[in-house]
Amino acid sequence: MIKVNGDVKKITTLDEIRQSKDIVEIEGAVHKLRDMGGFCFILVRTLNQVVQVVWDIDGSGDYKCHEGDWVKIKGSVVEDKRSKLGFEIHGKEINVVSKAKSLSPVPINKGKVNLHMDNHLKHRPAVLRNPSVRAIYKIQEGICRGFREYLTSQSFTEFHSPKIVAQGAEGGANIFKLEYFDKMAFLAQSPQFYKQAMVPVFGRVFEVGPVFRAEKHDTSRHLNEYTSLDFEMGFIDSFYDIMNMEAAMLKYTFELLGREYKEELELLKVELPSTENIPAIKFHEAKELIAEKFNRPIRTYKDLEPDEERLLGKWAMEEHGTPFVFVTHYPSQTRPFYTMDDPENTDVTLSFDLLLNGLEITTGGQRINDYDMQIEKMQKLQMDMEEFESYLMTHKYGTPPHGGLGLGLERLTMQLIGLDNIRYSTLFPRDINHLIP
Repeated sequence: MIKVNGDVKKITTLDEIRQSKDIVEIEGAVHKLRDMGGFCFILVRTLNQVVQVVWDIDGSGDYKCHEGDWVKIKGSVVEDKRSKLGFEIHGKEINVVSKAKSLSPVPINKGKVNLHMDNHLKHRPAVLRNPSVRAIYKIQEGICRGFREYLTSQSFTEFHSPKIVAQGAEGGANIFKLEYFDKMAFLAQSPQFYKQAMVPVFGRVFEVGPVFRAEKHDTSRHLNEYTSLDFEMGFIDSFYDIMNMEAAMLKYTFELLGREYKEELELLKVELPSTENIPAIKFHEAKELIAEKFNRPIRTYKDLEPDEERLLGKWAMEEHGTPFVFVTHYPSQTRPFYTMDDPENTDVTLSFDLLLNGLEITTGGQRINDYDMQIEKMQKLQMDMEEFESYLMTHKYGTPPHGGLGLGLERLTMQLIGLDNIRYSTLFPRDINHLIP
């Protein structure tokens, strides 16, 4: 807050402090104290930035506050070109509104937090206060904001689906079970069924929400709970419409980040990638390209292996100048039952993944919208129709050609910033080893 001539108004930018000619009041946490002899620097971690306050201690050594205390400080704004912000505040009055009981066990006032993963996560509430760590989640906020703003501008409607469900969207055993009164229920693997149900209602829909996967992975790229950015759109001509929508959304989002999250990007030394001319390559062609270009034998045609994704990202950057690449037409046997097969070759699907810097961040594709076609595919897979009666209503009562995608927020954040573990891009990670904090 800034108080000018007795009036109170909210800070929208640091420029309001810079331009103030009166006594201002800032509030925040004491980030660091630096004793300079007859005076000290009090670095205050505000909502927007770390602000430097000059406090005259007259040789008494009385700082009036300690690291970790939450304070309100009144003072005058003085231009200082040596400061990163271009100004400092000469303090006149300090009011401690909340005292810290002890110093942080982790270095939150250092440039970087160099801790073993276990200690990093154990002290997560404190670690998040470090400006470099905090910047990760401001950028993540910007990603969600860009996703919402762009899709809303394209006539998408935001909705919220239940996370306690009667059956899994993806199938298989990787689903969390729970007791739901006298019934068996599950945590949602995806909002897929609900997205499809909403297409006949609104035409275009999106959701930002958690999804749950009971996979016993302990890798740098997997979580058991993550945030999925999902959208579904009707009246598509092909699944390429979905890919084009995602590319346009990413372009808008990165422009927003570059415009309004400059300080966080600079602090983390993030260079925003190009979303122009993202190449698209069919799954089997990608396999063969990697084998030929990088002299790597093809071990399986079921999916791309992590090393193949990495090499494909390298190819995209070298040949197309972008770290993004769409891989299309994945095998039918590896895609969910609701994915439409390619009518020209039913062994593959009208689906895609989007890779960023050699890691899959998005899965999407065209869905089956015809009732008889969906029944036929489910029977072929020996699925129980009764379990999916409510899902099949979407098809039974008519639905337009449609498709969509799910984008992993934490994976996109990790790849965009250049982190080496997805837990560093997750506020409070949930994996096979971590349930707290």
